[in-house]
Amino acid sequence: MKNLVAGLGALLAMNLMSPLQAQPLLDVAVTSGSSGQTIPVFWNRGEEYVAGSPGERYSVRLANRSSERVLAVVSVDGVNAVSGETAGVGQAGYVLDPWQTMEVKGWRKSTADVARFYFTRLPDSYAARTGRPANVGVIGVAVFREQAAVSSVAPVPPIPLSAPRASAEPPPPDDGPANAAEAPSASAKAAAPSAADRAASGSLAQRLIAPAPPRVAEVTPLGTGHGERQSAPVRLVEFQRAQDTPDEVHTIWYDSREALVRRGIIAESWPVPRRPEPFPGTFVPDPPCCR
Repeated sequence: MKNLVAGLGALLAMNLMSPLQAQPLLDVAVTSGSSGQTIPVFWNRGEEYVAGSPGERYSVRLANRSSERVLAVVSVDGVNAVSGETAGVGQAGYVLDPWQTMEVKGWRKSTADVARFYFTRLPDSYAARTGRPANVGVIGVAVFREQAAVSSVAPVPPIPLSAPRASAEPPPPDDGPANAAEAPSASAKAAAPSAADRAASGSLAQRLIAPAPPRVAEVTPLGTGHGERQSAPVRLVEFQRAQDTPDEVHTIWYDSREALVRRGIIAESWPVPRRPEPFPGTFVPDPPCCR
């Protein structure tokens, strides 16, 4: 299968690997587009989370920790970062040489450039704008080892480098109102209520139609936008996978810091207590009683 190999790289780390594997084939990390530094990871129940800010550019850093070539199929918001297809592990990805580190900076538009990744509100995300908002908020990397010897491999057509746009399916018809209209009225069949019953039912009705207490405003989830073009040259290479299933899968979840705090992923910050100093002054002052 034809895949992409890049000359540059950088980003985030996540690990779901075989228990027999001493260390991951690949380190994965999310890095800030402005500082180039790794965005801190918050662990919750064995899962990795990073906090992003709307408008902030980011990259996915891939670092090959093995002495062999590996294939990394990168998914952002459930969309293949190379082809734009709804992501699957059998699709095209990036080939990294032994010990190579590279940065995936955006959606692949050609062998010459990408459209930058940036954190944005869900409606502006690339996945939502192409009718696929269901998996916004997650970065995945499926890693494959290379088959040692390949004999008579059938030619594979070139992968599509421009991201196809998927149209959203129309929502299913809502049968709720029709069913409600057809439902028989139980009150019509009941006997005429007494004055006490009417008073009780009236107070109940008032309670039922009373306005609900105000809810805390929900935070719009973050997604990944389709940003400005940036040069990111790659070339097409052949890569034969050693097996059909990934050797390891990395998953990193992301959202705004506010949303992660509300979900309990990030604990609310508390004031840091003042640390005592061992040498605060030069001489020993007199205690109050002796002045």
